[in-house]
Parts: sequence; C-alpha cells; structure tokens
Amino acid sequence: MNACALELAGERVLLLAQKALYWPAARTLMVADIHFGKAASFRALGVPVPRGTTSENLAALDALLGGYDIARIVFLGDFLHAKAAQAPATLQAMLAWRRRHAHLELLLVRGNHDVRAGDPSALLDITLVDEPFRCGPFALCHHPGLAGEAYVIAGHVHPVYQLRSGRESLRLPCFVVGARRAILPAFGAFTGGHALIPEDTDRLYLVAEELIFPIEIR
Repeated sequence: MNACALELAGERVLLLAQKALYWPAARTLMVADIHFGKAASFRALGVPVPRGTTSENLAALDALLGGYDIARIVFLGDFLHAKAAQAPATLQAMLAWRRRHAHLELLLVRGNHDVRAGDPSALLDITLVDEPFRCGPFALCHHPGLAGEAYVIAGHVHPVYQLRSGRESLRLPCFVVGARRAILPAFGAFTGGHALIPEDTDRLYLVAEELIFPIEIR
C-alpha cells in the first residue's frame, strides 16, 4: 500500500510512501528535511555530486499535489541546506515551481539548517515561523524532543531502520510514531539517514519504493 491511515491526537492522518504526512481535514501536507540546494552546497565545496536533486524534490511535491487535495504545505525545518543553497539556479527552479502553484499556502517551521542558510527568498511567498508552531492539536516542530501539551510532529533525525535477514541487511527510511510525538523521514532526494533506537511506545512504518508498511519491533 502507498499510505497508512492512523489517528494522532484525535485527527486522522495518512503516512505516505512518498515520505510525507497528509492531514485530510486541514488539507495539509507535511514534509521534513527537504534540504533544497544540498547538492549545490557540496559542489560549491568541490565535491562532485549529481545534479538535479532540486528538480527531483519539486517533482516529488508535484506528484503529491496531483494525488491529494492539498491547500497548504508545511515544511518541518531544513528547507535550505546552507547559504550556498541560495544559488541563482536553485532559486530560479523553485520560483518557476512556485508560480505554477501560486494558490498554495506554504509555511516553514525553521530548522537548524535554516538558521545557517538564512530565510528563503521572499519571492517564494513562504510564511516563516519558529518551533513549536501550534496547529490544531499539533505542535509542528523541526526537533522532535520539544515537550509540551500538544502532540509533536517533527523531523530533523532522518530516521531509518535496518532490516536484517541472516547476513543480508537493508536500511529503509521510516516514520516513528510514539505516544507524544511523530518523526517523519527526510523528504529530500539527497539526504542521509540515522538509525534510530525506538522507544517502548514507538511504532515504525517503513518506506520501500512506493510502499509503506508497519513493522513489529518487539
């Protein structure tokens, strides 16, 4: 299946195989750690990494916009990777995408990379907020460790889970859903992953290609 439906803080949400969360009642898509311009940042340092990751990220957003009724996208931090991500070519690609989706509300909950990279261009018409940002029963954050009364939805960690079968192993991105917080996998096309040790109340939902599925970790 390409989506898992579950209830968080009394609200029905969908965990999507495209590594995003969709909140139907609010027509809101949430993505974490898209890291626009990360490849450009590495190339600026002389590291020969592939081009086209910005276009890949935008195409992934387009696919979701074509499949769901979305009025708002919330970026849960690390929208830009570094100051070098403000490169003209990266900005022009993002502006062309924004013009095609001028009706969309875009909101960025600033993350640690955003602080270093600086705010995105005002031409992108993105509302900028600091964490935690209250939205209905949720506290939308970049860092998952923030405590409070609201249910936290966050990113930052880039969680992956290592499947093992004999001598074979495979690292897959995953959603980590706990009693007080949910952590989204990194959405960006050029991001690594961190093998998270689940807490006792956590449920994991692994992403493999176009599939998402829960896994028993006890």
